[in-house]
Amino acid sequence: MPFAGLVFLLIFVGAPLIELYLLIEVGSEIGAIPTIGLSLFTAALGGWLVRMQGFEVLFRAQSQMGKREVPALELMEGALLLLVGFSLLLPGFITDAIGFLLLIPPLRRGLIVHWLRSRGKLEPARDGEPEQRADHIIEGDFRRED
Repeated sequence: MPFAGLVFLLIFVGAPLIELYLLIEVGSEIGAIPTIGLSLFTAALGGWLVRMQGFEVLFRAQSQMGKREVPALELMEGALLLLVGFSLLLPGFITDAIGFLLLIPPLRRGLIVHWLRSRGKLEPARDGEPEQRADHIIEGDFRRED
């Protein structure tokens, strides 16, 4: 548990300090107003891209639900896009870089699949077969005898 505390300390104290340092350095090179403008531009562009990709994920989820499938990966992608949108709205260049990287759909989906596999929720795909959940579904027929 002490490791988790160190991680949270680095995230909530270290990351903002690094962001602040980078903002000051960039501001000293290009000026304060252009730095603020760049920060606002990345927030606006990121918000627009998150919105477009969010609609795409929503349409895929609706399509899967129409086929009576559970859109599990799409729901995870939607949740990750929410975090990406939040990181792009925060002022700073590191959070923007991470946010823009996670706007690349194959990278985002690969990260989700890796996270699910590491927790045993997905099995590795076999040749030509789709990925399956770790809890197997056994199909069969039944009949009621009264």
